[in-house]
Amino acid sequence: MASLWIRNGTLVDGTGRPPVQNAAVLIEDNRIRSVGRADSISRPANGAVEVDAQGGFILPGLIDTHVHLMFEIGDMRQAIVRPFSLNFYRAIPFLRKTIEAGVTTVRDAGGADLGVKQAVDQGLILGPRMQISITALGITGGHTDGWMPSGAAYNLFPEYPGNPNGICDGVEGVRKKVREVLRAGAEVVKICSTGGVLSPTDHPEFTQFSPEELAVIVQEARYRRNTKVMAHAQGAEGIKNAVRAGIHSIEHGIYLDDEAIELMRQHGTFLVPTLLAPLSVLEQAEASPGAMPEYGIRKAHEVIEIHRDSIAAAYRAGVKIAMGTDAGVMPHGSNLRELGLMSGIGMSAMEAIVATTQTAATVLGWQDDIGTLESGKLADVIITRTDPLADIRSLEVADNIPVVVKDGQIVKDRRG
Repeated sequence: MASLWIRNGTLVDGTGRPPVQNAAVLIEDNRIRSVGRADSISRPANGAVEVDAQGGFILPGLIDTHVHLMFEIGDMRQAIVRPFSLNFYRAIPFLRKTIEAGVTTVRDAGGADLGVKQAVDQGLILGPRMQISITALGITGGHTDGWMPSGAAYNLFPEYPGNPNGICDGVEGVRKKVREVLRAGAEVVKICSTGGVLSPTDHPEFTQFSPEELAVIVQEARYRRNTKVMAHAQGAEGIKNAVRAGIHSIEHGIYLDDEAIELMRQHGTFLVPTLLAPLSVLEQAEASPGAMPEYGIRKAHEVIEIHRDSIAAAYRAGVKIAMGTDAGVMPHGSNLRELGLMSGIGMSAMEAIVATTQTAATVLGWQDDIGTLESGKLADVIITRTDPLADIRSLEVADNIPVVVKDGQIVKDRRG
């Protein structure tokens, strides 16, 4: 693998430290060898490929800690009649759009199985580095249960070889299901401790899984592979149950109250806001009438303001926040709209960048390898034409990110 010499840019290294002008990054094989001011780094004499940042900004590859790479929610009527195997081919551009947007690592919160991860790792398809959960675990009648009053079912995470059915009830039922997803290759266990916006028979405030069930889920994940658990958790009671049980990260956090926020601070629990998710439901409903179910539109209207207020309160209280979008609910490749929404609840542009680099890497447990531009780490790097500290929303436009390097290889180069 060739060496890369990235130069002529301003370094924003993902740690929150001030930017470094006239910076350079030296990459050898798939690791960062040196990073800092260009005049402090000797250019290698072995013919390294020079990458001119053209006066732009050099950042770590960005991380989205909550995506669903195997689908994009659209007209349910089309999804119901779509051949099952077509979903895998449809996912190929979803992965490509994600990495071309500058997101080089994701935590898939349900849908991507071990074969999809291996296809990316083996270079069969282009996509971000992936941490997978296989499927989302939930109770009968809960957020993952697509049963309709007609008796038909529309499940976002259908059961098939390599992807167990995620519905489970009772202490022994959840124990077995955790073992099944770990057997299938899950690197993180995803559960739903509350209802949600896009589930047909519940509500975001409905509490799901008992404290006893949650404790067993965390115990099984920890004992078998020291695996962390992430919880779709929107109602206050379900959030607090999850935090007390030792859940690693709370996803969405719509109805946070003061007690939930304080519990998260005390336990060091991460919050992944996904502010873009309910907004996208409403945008898609407006753009394509009939594409979104009535219950989803109604609940999205109900939660959108309280969601924003809850995340703002958690931020002010010092809860650790990592960037995640719920991509799949919105189009893949639009992930970085979340950064602007995070700034809208009070975070500075630098704090939003750290949330999608250093903090996000810590959520995944991969902070020793990714998340910041430091010597010895994997060479995931992006170059931006615009200054993200002056205009964080400029990153929403993929053309403003002309260069993406993943694992030491240039996977996008549109400098012109």
